[in-house]
Amino acid sequence: MQLPANFDSVSLDGIMSDWLLALREFSVEAIAVLGPDPFAGLQHRLVVALHPPRLLEAARALAEGQDSGVPQADAAAPLVSWQLIVESAFGHHSRWRRLWLGYGYQSVVRIEFPLVSARAFEVYLFSPRQWHDRNEAAALVWSALNIWPLLSRAIAEVRNPLSPRELECLKLAFQGLTARASGEVLLCSERTINFHLANAMSKLKVDSKLAAVQRACWLGLI
Repeated sequence: MQLPANFDSVSLDGIMSDWLLALREFSVEAIAVLGPDPFAGLQHRLVVALHPPRLLEAARALAEGQDSGVPQADAAAPLVSWQLIVESAFGHHSRWRRLWLGYGYQSVVRIEFPLVSARAFEVYLFSPRQWHDRNEAAALVWSALNIWPLLSRAIAEVRNPLSPRELECLKLAFQGLTARASGEVLLCSERTINFHLANAMSKLKVDSKLAAVQRACWLGLI
Protein backbone atom coordinates (compact mmCIF):
# COMPACT_ATOMS: atom_id res chain seq x y z
CA MET A 1 0.00 0.00 0.00
CA GLN A 2 1.53 3.30 -1.11
CA LEU A 3 0.72 6.90 -0.26
CA PRO A 4 0.32 9.35 -3.15
CA ALA A 5 3.66 10.56 -4.47
CA ASN A 6 2.93 14.10 -3.28
CA PHE A 7 1.61 13.00 0.12
CA ASP A 8 3.74 15.70 1.76
CA SER A 9 1.80 18.44 0.00
CA VAL A 10 2.29 21.67 1.93
CA SER A 11 -1.43 22.51 1.93
CA LEU A 12 -2.57 19.10 3.17
CA ASP A 13 0.22 18.75 5.72
CA GLY A 14 -0.38 22.31 6.89
CA ILE A 15 -4.08 21.65 7.47
CA MET A 16 -3.33 18.45 9.37
CA SER A 17 -0.65 19.98 11.59
CA ASP A 18 -2.73 23.09 12.32
CA TRP A 19 -5.76 20.96 13.19
CA LEU A 20 -3.69 18.75 15.46
CA LEU A 21 -2.36 21.82 17.23
CA ALA A 22 -5.91 23.09 17.74
CA LEU A 23 -6.90 19.75 19.30
CA ARG A 24 -4.11 19.69 21.87
CA GLU A 25 -6.51 20.88 24.59
CA PHE A 26 -8.24 17.50 24.17
CA SER A 27 -4.89 15.63 24.28
CA VAL A 28 -5.22 14.57 20.64
CA GLU A 29 -1.71 13.80 19.36
CA ALA A 30 -2.33 11.98 16.08
CA ILE A 31 -4.78 12.16 13.17
CA ALA A 32 -5.18 9.54 10.44
CA VAL A 33 -7.51 9.80 7.44
CA LEU A 34 -8.36 6.66 5.50
CA GLY A 35 -10.05 6.63 2.11
CA PRO A 36 -11.25 3.98 -0.32
CA ASP A 37 -8.86 2.58 -2.90
CA PRO A 38 -10.77 3.39 -6.11
CA PHE A 39 -8.89 0.67 -8.02
CA ALA A 40 -9.49 -2.16 -5.55
CA GLY A 41 -12.31 -3.96 -3.79
CA LEU A 42 -14.54 -2.83 -0.96
CA GLN A 43 -12.16 -4.19 1.67
CA HIS A 44 -9.24 -2.02 0.55
CA ARG A 45 -8.54 1.32 2.21
CA LEU A 46 -5.61 3.70 1.82
CA VAL A 47 -3.92 6.13 4.19
CA VAL A 48 -4.66 9.45 2.46
CA ALA A 49 -3.53 11.83 5.23
CA LEU A 50 -1.57 11.38 8.44
CA HIS A 51 0.03 13.51 11.12
CA PRO A 52 2.59 12.96 12.48
CA PRO A 53 4.04 10.97 9.52
CA ARG A 54 6.17 8.74 11.78
CA LEU A 55 3.01 6.74 12.54
CA LEU A 56 2.66 5.46 8.97
CA GLU A 57 3.14 1.78 9.86
CA ALA A 58 0.42 2.00 12.51
CA ALA A 59 -1.88 3.88 10.11
CA ARG A 60 -1.39 1.26 7.40
CA ALA A 61 -2.20 -1.47 9.91
CA LEU A 62 -5.41 0.41 10.73
CA ALA A 63 -6.30 0.57 7.02
CA GLU A 64 -5.62 -3.14 6.62
CA GLY A 65 -7.46 -4.11 9.80
CA GLN A 66 -10.47 -6.39 9.73
CA ASP A 67 -12.05 -5.19 12.96
CA SER A 68 -12.53 -1.47 12.38
CA GLY A 69 -14.10 0.80 9.84
CA VAL A 70 -15.92 0.64 6.55
CA PRO A 71 -14.98 -2.85 5.30
CA GLN A 72 -16.66 -4.36 8.34
CA ALA A 73 -19.71 -2.09 8.32
CA ASP A 74 -22.82 -1.89 6.21
CA ALA A 75 -24.62 1.25 5.11
CA ALA A 76 -26.57 1.42 8.37
CA ALA A 77 -23.46 1.51 10.56
CA PRO A 78 -23.00 4.40 13.00
CA LEU A 79 -21.07 7.33 11.56
CA VAL A 80 -19.21 7.93 14.83
CA SER A 81 -17.52 5.51 17.20
CA TRP A 82 -15.38 5.99 20.29
CA GLN A 83 -13.30 3.35 22.01
CA LEU A 84 -10.41 2.66 24.34
CA ILE A 85 -7.68 1.04 22.25
CA VAL A 86 -6.48 -1.09 25.14
CA GLU A 87 -9.76 -3.02 25.11
CA SER A 88 -9.24 -6.29 23.18
CA ALA A 89 -5.82 -5.03 22.10
CA PHE A 90 -4.40 -8.52 22.07
CA GLY A 91 -7.37 -10.29 20.57
CA HIS A 92 -7.96 -11.59 17.07
CA HIS A 93 -7.39 -9.08 14.22
CA SER A 94 -5.91 -6.46 16.55
CA ARG A 95 -2.52 -5.64 15.01
CA TRP A 96 -3.47 -1.99 14.54
CA ARG A 97 -4.49 -1.76 18.20
CA ARG A 98 -1.21 -3.26 19.35
CA LEU A 99 0.79 -0.83 17.22
CA TRP A 100 -1.09 2.26 18.35
CA LEU A 101 -0.96 1.09 21.96
CA GLY A 102 2.79 0.57 21.52
CA TYR A 103 3.11 4.24 20.55
CA GLY A 104 1.33 5.14 23.78
CA TYR A 105 -2.18 5.88 22.48
CA GLN A 106 -5.12 4.87 24.65
CA SER A 107 -8.24 6.29 22.99
CA VAL A 108 -9.57 6.84 19.48
CA VAL A 109 -12.59 8.59 17.99
CA ARG A 110 -13.61 7.61 14.46
CA ILE A 111 -15.80 9.81 12.23
CA GLU A 112 -17.10 8.42 8.93
CA PHE A 113 -17.93 10.53 5.89
CA PRO A 114 -19.96 8.23 3.58
CA LEU A 115 -19.53 8.03 -0.18
CA VAL A 116 -21.41 6.05 -2.83
CA SER A 117 -21.53 2.24 -2.87
CA ALA A 118 -20.74 1.69 0.82
CA ARG A 119 -17.38 3.47 0.61
CA ALA A 120 -16.32 6.24 2.95
CA PHE A 121 -13.57 8.49 4.18
CA GLU A 122 -12.73 7.87 7.84
CA VAL A 123 -11.07 10.29 10.25
CA TYR A 124 -9.35 8.80 13.33
CA LEU A 125 -8.31 11.01 16.26
CA PHE A 126 -5.91 9.41 18.74
CA SER A 127 -5.05 10.38 22.31
CA PRO A 128 -2.47 9.02 24.80
CA ARG A 129 -5.01 9.28 27.61
CA GLN A 130 -8.28 7.51 28.19
CA TRP A 131 -11.34 9.61 27.45
CA HIS A 132 -14.18 9.06 29.89
CA ASP A 133 -16.18 12.21 29.18
CA ARG A 134 -18.60 11.98 26.26
CA ASN A 135 -18.50 15.73 25.92
CA GLU A 136 -14.83 15.53 24.88
CA ALA A 137 -15.62 12.99 22.17
CA ALA A 138 -18.54 15.12 20.99
CA ALA A 139 -16.27 18.17 20.76
CA LEU A 140 -13.82 16.20 18.60
CA VAL A 141 -16.60 15.09 16.27
CA TRP A 142 -17.82 18.67 15.96
CA SER A 143 -14.27 19.78 15.14
CA ALA A 144 -13.99 17.12 12.42
CA LEU A 145 -17.32 18.11 10.88
CA ASN A 146 -16.19 21.72 10.71
CA ILE A 147 -12.80 21.10 9.14
CA TRP A 148 -13.83 18.29 6.78
CA PRO A 149 -14.83 20.52 3.81
CA LEU A 150 -11.38 22.13 3.81
CA LEU A 151 -9.52 18.90 4.50
CA SER A 152 -11.45 16.91 1.89
CA ARG A 153 -10.67 19.50 -0.79
CA ALA A 154 -6.96 19.27 0.04
CA ILE A 155 -7.08 15.46 -0.09
CA ALA A 156 -8.89 15.56 -3.43
CA GLU A 157 -6.26 17.90 -4.84
CA VAL A 158 -3.50 15.51 -3.82
CA ARG A 159 -5.26 12.45 -5.27
CA ASN A 160 -6.68 14.00 -8.46
CA PRO A 161 -5.40 12.31 -11.67
CA LEU A 162 -7.70 14.31 -13.96
CA SER A 163 -7.30 17.56 -15.85
CA PRO A 164 -9.62 20.45 -14.85
CA ARG A 165 -11.70 19.97 -18.02
CA GLU A 166 -12.03 16.21 -17.52
CA LEU A 167 -13.21 16.78 -13.99
CA GLU A 168 -15.71 19.42 -15.13
CA CYS A 169 -17.19 16.96 -17.61
CA LEU A 170 -17.48 14.24 -14.97
CA LYS A 171 -19.16 16.62 -12.54
CA LEU A 172 -21.75 17.52 -15.18
CA ALA A 173 -22.27 13.82 -15.91
CA PHE A 174 -22.77 13.27 -12.18
CA GLN A 175 -25.53 15.89 -12.33
CA GLY A 176 -27.23 13.85 -15.05
CA LEU A 177 -26.33 16.01 -18.05
CA THR A 178 -25.80 14.38 -21.43
CA ALA A 179 -22.70 15.11 -23.47
CA ARG A 180 -24.72 17.49 -25.64
CA ALA A 181 -26.10 19.37 -22.60
CA SER A 182 -22.64 19.47 -21.03
CA GLY A 183 -21.30 20.97 -24.24
CA GLU A 184 -23.89 23.74 -24.02
CA VAL A 185 -22.81 24.51 -20.46
CA LEU A 186 -19.10 24.48 -21.26
CA LEU A 187 -19.53 26.16 -24.68
CA CYS A 188 -17.94 23.36 -26.65
CA SER A 189 -19.05 20.53 -28.90
CA GLU A 190 -20.54 17.21 -27.85
CA ARG A 191 -17.52 15.56 -29.46
CA THR A 192 -15.17 17.55 -27.21
CA ILE A 193 -17.11 16.49 -24.12
CA ASN A 194 -16.91 12.83 -25.15
CA PHE A 195 -13.17 13.26 -25.77
CA HIS A 196 -12.63 14.52 -22.20
CA LEU A 197 -14.88 11.81 -20.77
CA ALA A 198 -12.93 9.14 -22.65
CA ASN A 199 -9.68 10.50 -21.24
CA ALA A 200 -11.15 10.50 -17.74
CA MET A 201 -12.33 6.91 -18.12
CA SER A 202 -8.86 5.88 -19.29
CA LYS A 203 -7.15 7.55 -16.32
CA LEU A 204 -9.65 6.03 -13.89
CA LYS A 205 -9.29 2.61 -15.56
CA VAL A 206 -12.97 2.05 -16.34
CA ASP A 207 -14.98 1.60 -19.54
CA SER A 208 -18.15 3.53 -18.75
CA LYS A 209 -19.11 7.06 -17.76
CA LEU A 210 -21.04 5.80 -14.73
CA ALA A 211 -18.04 3.87 -13.42
CA ALA A 212 -15.82 6.91 -13.95
CA VAL A 213 -18.21 9.08 -11.93
CA GLN A 214 -18.24 6.46 -9.18
CA ARG A 215 -14.46 6.31 -8.96
CA ALA A 216 -14.21 10.09 -8.99
CA CYS A 217 -16.52 10.08 -5.96
CA TRP A 218 -14.29 7.54 -4.21
CA LEU A 219 -11.31 9.80 -4.82
CA GLY A 220 -13.22 12.66 -3.24
CA LEU A 221 -13.30 14.67 -6.46
CA ILE A 222 -17.10 14.91 -6.67
